[in-house]
Amino acid sequence: MIKLKIKSGDVVKVIAGDHKGAEGKVLRVLREKNKAVVEGVNMVSKHTKPSAKNPQGGIVKKEAPIHISNIALIDPKTKSATKVGVKVEGDKKVRISKKSNQVL
Repeated sequence: MIKLKIKSGDVVKVIAGDHKGAEGKVLRVLREKNKAVVEGVNMVSKHTKPSAKNPQGGIVKKEAPIHISNIALIDPKTKSATKVGVKVEGDKKVRISKKSNQVL
């Protein structure tokens, strides 16, 4: 398992695949599968049986995970996709943007 530089709550841009160019907030990161669930990206239709929670059943649209290599963090300063680096400040590790050298 590799160290992931994307965390839930980050705003990312899809850089490869069917949803290239789409932007959204990371809802969940699946570390063991190297995937992330991004808000509004990679929507799939899931057929659900009627249950107590959903008595009607039917088709529900939900986000499916997308591979971490297909997304890039958006730099808040330049508003473009950037690589993420790690820098030690004092006794803490902080994530920095490779484009603007700003702390994320």
